[in-house]
Amino acid sequence: MFELRFHTPSQWTETVLADFDRFLLDHAAAEKKASGMAVSMLSHYPDRPQLVQAMVDLAVEEMNHFREVVKLLLARGLQLSADEKDSYVNQLRDSMRRGSDAYLLDRLLIGGVIEARGCERFGLLGAALPAGQLKDFYTEIAASESRHQHLFVDLAGCYFSAAQVNGRLDQLLDLEADIAGRLPLRAALH
Repeated sequence: MFELRFHTPSQWTETVLADFDRFLLDHAAAEKKASGMAVSMLSHYPDRPQLVQAMVDLAVEEMNHFREVVKLLLARGLQLSADEKDSYVNQLRDSMRRGSDAYLLDRLLIGGVIEARGCERFGLLGAALPAGQLKDFYTEIAASESRHQHLFVDLAGCYFSAAQVNGRLDQLLDLEADIAGRLPLRAALH
């Protein structure tokens, strides 16, 4: 498929583990937003049945992840907090081109890139956690994010040529590496 061009430093994992409650709050918000994004996609492209079916399934899966993170929060005596803006996601979205086809391609590929970053980071977290429920959960979430990464790029391939997909993905991976490399270390997914 594709590889991210910036690799998250080990200090990110240490930062998350040092303030895991804050990370869980951010993770819950990310899952909720991911479900909402899938619903938005299927609402904007009702004439693309492959995309609609994939986004219906994705919305449900992401909402199930949200539910599981909320269970973890409640078990720790925490409650949901107000969503914060995600600078990483917003910077990627700022790069979306205008025009219906270009916008759809960018939206799909950026979705895949965001899922790839989630896969990497949840995988790092799963590897760092001690054996048990949390380790299993984050290992499973990382695998799910990997499937989603492929889903978005595969969907792009349904509607655009391989040259279009690969060319734009190459540009977006460079942009994402720059953005991810400048992210402050904090107990958050991005």
